[in-house]
Amino acid sequence: MDVWTIAIVGAGNIGRMIAALLHGSAHYSVTVIDRDVAGLAALASDGIRTAQVDVTDEAALAGALKGHDAVISAAPFFLTPQIAGAAKSAGAHYFDLTEDVAATRAVQDLAEGAETGFMPQCGLAPGFVGIAGADLAAQFDELDTLSLRVGALPLYPTNALKYNLTWSTDGLINEYCNPCTALVDGELRQLTPLEDLEALALDGVNYECFNTSGGLGTLAETLKGRARRVSYRTMRYPGHCAILKLLLHDLGLERRRDVLKDIFETALPRTGQDVVLVYCTATGMKDGMRRERSFINKTVARQIDGRHWSAIQITTAAGILAVVDLMRMGKLPSAGFVGQEQVKLADFLATEFGALYAPGNVTE
Repeated sequence: MDVWTIAIVGAGNIGRMIAALLHGSAHYSVTVIDRDVAGLAALASDGIRTAQVDVTDEAALAGALKGHDAVISAAPFFLTPQIAGAAKSAGAHYFDLTEDVAATRAVQDLAEGAETGFMPQCGLAPGFVGIAGADLAAQFDELDTLSLRVGALPLYPTNALKYNLTWSTDGLINEYCNPCTALVDGELRQLTPLEDLEALALDGVNYECFNTSGGLGTLAETLKGRARRVSYRTMRYPGHCAILKLLLHDLGLERRRDVLKDIFETALPRTGQDVVLVYCTATGMKDGMRRERSFINKTVARQIDGRHWSAIQITTAAGILAVVDLMRMGKLPSAGFVGQEQVKLADFLATEFGALYAPGNVTE
């Protein structure tokens, strides 16, 4: 049996689930690397191998990664260049979850001339949503618009923001504050976050959507010359965007991200009772007629192998592990930069990890 050795850098919420899923698979041997003793101890108690390493020391990390087939970064986005550099030095394939555009560019630069694959942005958005979007785009003879919308939301919102923390606060703030790549009239543009507000409904629940940064990955660049408009927006419950504009613009917290992070982490409780929505729609010409097609997927928090996992943990971990599985099976390029749009949706969903998206509903 083909068994890959995987090093996971980061013992946080997502890293722990990635490790648990790999540990339960016959195809992988896993080691989790971090400098946090407490986080590693929790994993070691589950029988998962761990190694305490200062991940900010690229040379030390490269030594720890030596001999692994692949490296998964589940660390904060600002550590991405060091971890990717260490993976290249160790001769391992590299995968990460970053939504940060600058970090992704750094990985693309490292991928130049590399003998192994470098695949950033492998989580939910960017990640799975780009795979679903590319699959929709490929169904048209002439693609006009592609709209990708994703929401990671509490099932039972109670505060004015109608939101609970479910993942990285730093990543959340980046989405709300950084420029948003899009295709507009066929040209690559940088749009303003929190703009282009729209309303939609799913299963009788109302949502609002607005521009956020990073979720599109490299899909807009790939579809340039093929589509008129390609956009990514975040889904929230109605009223969320207006409060964000008050905080970021009127109170000036877009210039004080440290203060905004403190407010969010002090005032917004975390929840494991969440839902992840993927809502993609494309329009264009097919067989001489103008058509519209959608892909909709809904994932809720649930028990897996006797443990409770949040919806954002499930979808993010499944997003990265399905593409790792495809790389192991030889279904993705094994050298250089690999974009999410190079993954076939059917192949993704057929993996043991992509199957975790199966409880969602797909509409034809």
